[in-house]
Amino acid sequence: MTQVKGGSAWMNEPSGFPHCYGSTQMTNVETLVRERSRAQRVDLQHITFDAPWVWLAAGWRDLWFAPVVSLCYGGAFAGLAAALSIGLFYYRLEAVILPLSGGFLLIGPVAALGLYETSHRLETYGSVALVDITRAALGKTSRVSFFAAMLVFIYLVWVQIAFLLLMLFLGTSQLPPASEFIPTLLFTHRGLALLFAGTCAGGLLALLVFCVSVVSVPLLMLRDVDAVTAVKTSVAAVRMNPRPMLLWAGLIAGFMVLGLATLFVGLVVAFPLIGYATWHAFRDVVIPEPSGYL
Repeated sequence: MTQVKGGSAWMNEPSGFPHCYGSTQMTNVETLVRERSRAQRVDLQHITFDAPWVWLAAGWRDLWFAPVVSLCYGGAFAGLAAALSIGLFYYRLEAVILPLSGGFLLIGPVAALGLYETSHRLETYGSVALVDITRAALGKTSRVSFFAAMLVFIYLVWVQIAFLLLMLFLGTSQLPPASEFIPTLLFTHRGLALLFAGTCAGGLLALLVFCVSVVSVPLLMLRDVDAVTAVKTSVAAVRMNPRPMLLWAGLIAGFMVLGLATLFVGLVVAFPLIGYATWHAFRDVVIPEPSGYL
């Protein structure tokens, strides 16, 4: 016999005690919500000031253990940046080569997906063949797609800012050729003001990308979390460890500047090195879950 009490369906059991189906369903929903909340929780830990140097050392070891993957990914990233620069030079847009090609590095945290996978497999003694790494990385792109779109959006914002600053300080709607732009940039008040403003704007955007991505992509790869949780975790990691994270940001910037200064050749080594080191930063900062997510 079924009765309705308080919006829940009750049935008299043979024992005489009623059974509430609505209450059972509510309990199941609450259990699922608690499990989901527990999965979204990410615990962090404090690290020492010199930890970034340890990450670089570990990244260097990974580079030597997987040289084919390292050089292929580094060469591909450097080649894309160089191709962008050549295309801008061909269309006589030399004035924006540095901001556009340098800004291309803003999407580096996502482009290093295969490098994170390589470090993960080196930890678990998995195959680090280029084909296997590429296949595994492509299979995880759906997990980081929203975060990747966010980085692309930030890059497009930087492109707009760069063009706006050029128009604002040079006072022209036509970009000057390199023969005129470099002397103007380095030896005039307008050029130095442009250089200062562009460096500040680019630095702020780079710092923003660093804060939201320092552990985001490896976290999205291995745990059942959303992009918002990953971003919050990265920001929390920076706030918890400001001094070592500031050192880490400076090291990344230094290696990237070195790569650009060598006409992108240095990126062939710098990019995989930073990618591997980022994985070890994630391992050092984020506490593994005992439930087997890591």
